[in-house]
Amino acid sequence: MAARWIEKVTGPLDEKKRWRQYKARTRRLPANYRTAVEAIERYLMYFGRGEAGLTTMYEDLIDLFEQSAAAGTPIRDIVGADPVEFVETFVQNYPDGQWRIREQNRLNKAIADAAGEDERPV
Repeated sequence: MAARWIEKVTGPLDEKKRWRQYKARTRRLPANYRTAVEAIERYLMYFGRGEAGLTTMYEDLIDLFEQSAAAGTPIRDIVGADPVEFVETFVQNYPDGQWRIREQNRLNKAIADAAGEDERPV
């Protein structure tokens, strides 16, 4: 019962455990890979998405960088010439919870309502 109360206040404990594990894995990367992952993480936190699916996305990101580091894959071979394009493409694999999609849908619905139209899917 106490755990349920704590989760109501702090959020799901399982998600927090997974997040701490992700951060520990990030710290174990070689310095240049860690710097790249932390830069991508910072970008995603600011421009990326809401809560739904967040931990899974970061776990997949760290999997990619751990495997690439183990194989000696250069960072540019992972992210390409345009890191923003890499991140935007990566995020498209996790559409649930993206605040932009929610806001696009909200905008489309509001305009359709204002115009007296039926709601149109995006």
